[in-house]
Amino acid sequence: MSYTNATPVLRVSDYQRAKAFYMDVLGFEVMEEAGEPVTGFGICRAGAAQIFLMAWNGPEAAYENWRVYLYPQDLDAQLAHIATTGTPVKGPTITEYGMREVEVTDPDGNVLCLGEDAG
Repeated sequence: MSYTNATPVLRVSDYQRAKAFYMDVLGFEVMEEAGEPVTGFGICRAGAAQIFLMAWNGPEAAYENWRVYLYPQDLDAQLAHIATTGTPVKGPTITEYGMREVEVTDPDGNVLCLGEDAG
């Protein structure tokens, strides 16, 4: 069995706030939205990366690691843009597996890792 792709589904407490973060801070574009009477689901894309945002008010199991790993075309350019938004960034660090990585946390506490080959 094989797969051609996978899309993370992130639970968010405020859909509009989350949408603004992913668009303004990380450069995603909303491709499709759904929900009645209030939008509560969106398909967001940036290049080949895709994320689903889903409004969620229920409990979720504690999880302190990454929810998404993104591969920007130019990590330094992405970091420069993120800096203009005032969003805190952890890193960059060079990992033992050869990646240069930073972490960004969205308004709902979802930790996102952005990485590129350190070579």
